[in-house]
Amino acid sequence: MARLIDTSLRLLAQEPLAGRMPPGRVLEVAEILDRAGFHALEVTGGGVFRAAVARGVESPWERIRAYRQRVTRTPLAMALRGNFLVGSRPVGDDLVRRFILCAADSGIDIFRLHDPLNDADDLQVAADAVRAAGARLYAGLVYAQAPGGDEFLVERARRLGAMGADRVMLHDPAGQLDPARAGDLVGRLGEAAGVPVGLYAQGPGGAALAEAVEAARAGADPIATATFPVAVSAHRAPGELLAQALAGMDLDAGVDQAVLWEAAEAVDRILGTEGSIPPPSSHASLLGSLNRVNVSLIVGVERRLEALDAADRLGDVLDELHRVRAEVGSPPTASPVGTILVRQSVEHTLSGRRWQTMGEEMRQLVLGEWGQTPGPIDAQVAAVARALDAPEVEIPDLDDARAEAGRLATSEEELCLVALFGDQVRPLLEHVRGRDRVSAAAPGAEPGEADRIRELIALLEASEVGELTIENGGTRITVRKQDERVPVAVPVPVAGAATAPGPAPLAPVEERVTIDSPMVGMFFRSASPGDPPFVSEGDRVEIGQTLCLLEAMKLFNELKADRAGVVRRILVENGAPVEFGQPLFELEP
Repeated sequence: MARLIDTSLRLLAQEPLAGRMPPGRVLEVAEILDRAGFHALEVTGGGVFRAAVARGVESPWERIRAYRQRVTRTPLAMALRGNFLVGSRPVGDDLVRRFILCAADSGIDIFRLHDPLNDADDLQVAADAVRAAGARLYAGLVYAQAPGGDEFLVERARRLGAMGADRVMLHDPAGQLDPARAGDLVGRLGEAAGVPVGLYAQGPGGAALAEAVEAARAGADPIATATFPVAVSAHRAPGELLAQALAGMDLDAGVDQAVLWEAAEAVDRILGTEGSIPPPSSHASLLGSLNRVNVSLIVGVERRLEALDAADRLGDVLDELHRVRAEVGSPPTASPVGTILVRQSVEHTLSGRRWQTMGEEMRQLVLGEWGQTPGPIDAQVAAVARALDAPEVEIPDLDDARAEAGRLATSEEELCLVALFGDQVRPLLEHVRGRDRVSAAAPGAEPGEADRIRELIALLEASEVGELTIENGGTRITVRKQDERVPVAVPVPVAGAATAPGPAPLAPVEERVTIDSPMVGMFFRSASPGDPPFVSEGDRVEIGQTLCLLEAMKLFNELKADRAGVVRRILVENGAPVEFGQPLFELEP
């Protein structure tokens, strides 16, 4: 049996997809995926935390708990970089333990851990914390071409098995593993570790899918996938196609294929029709395949060079990247190491001088402060690193975070965010405080209503509108952004004595008016997909007649005509998202 893990929810919450789908819609997709029969749903990781902090709208901890409330059948998983956690530098042991405990308390069942350098020793503290939290440990190995070949990974797998891993996950972030060799490597890793081996692969042009099929043939379990629209954009194996392929091989993935396609259609209905899913760049994909590095790394190099007005040096930088990587011990190019290698390669290429200087992170990498690299460090490079003045490096921990946060952080999980992101997290925590005040202002609300209020706030803050109102069962809730001002009625002075008003001027016959959306939501022309639309262009409508349904947070609200007239134009496509105040219909009185 080759069971599947879905990573769509994590990918939808990190760049480049972060913020493109409203929170309520993401939760609906989560509910669909929960019915599919996945081994687990990987919902968060380093990219999600970074995007949440940068956007300052929703705490990543809140998102985990929201998933836990909606997902009742499937375990939730989190991806962590060992003692880097979700950041770009190693942190203190106390922070590692507390972070993992907070994640488990919020609803995480499985932790997929990998060390950026494949140094098993650097996973020990995090592994112990996972077991102490009562969660499952899936220990990762990052595939990369390095001295020693596959033997290096086999030896590391043996150590991960001895560490108590429930599974070893082979992670190929750049599509470097030849699909024809994937099955053999999976078998060797499993034999060395003594536990099942799973696969997490990325690769353009279908490489990830081909690798997944061959790994499944060799017994890989579980295998990471994503729903079709996300997989195509992010170079992952589409769960729908992999499940079909496995069924043809008489391998049971344990998933309901119809539900997989239902989830794919739900994502495409929200994002695909509006062009919100970035299409994969054929140029970046080709360079990624030729250079055997992550496509995201290629995109990052291109952007960096464009900002420096040096886009024509891309080929030179990529050549230098391979040289630099070999000189610093052939580490995998997964985050955050890949970013450091790119920075050094750009410096060498544009300055014309090699190893005249290096950043603090590169110095730490070269001197082994981040762990043991797969290969040896070039002697000249090591000498440069030793000659640099080493600043006092502060390892983030909870004690420092408490002093820095003051009253802003009110829980251990918020202290973890302060320790990891410093001042960058302040806008996010201030938003969280504002939501707490809203919840406190409604003391009679039931727990479910309080959660709905928080969802409504998140929906508002993710949009461009200033106010949002929703009604359900006689309850009316209105939330307004902090910078909005409540309009005040100002009396209009009247000149002279009151007189009877004269007749109002008649509107021109051809004047048309619009009926606008009173909320943020989804626009539906009919009560259900098979039903006729409420109105069509050319229909005459009367006051109070239903024009459409507006759906927000799983509540369907009828929009009724507030005037009579003829529908001349319908301005929104069926199933499209709409903003507050957006024109929906054009009527001729």
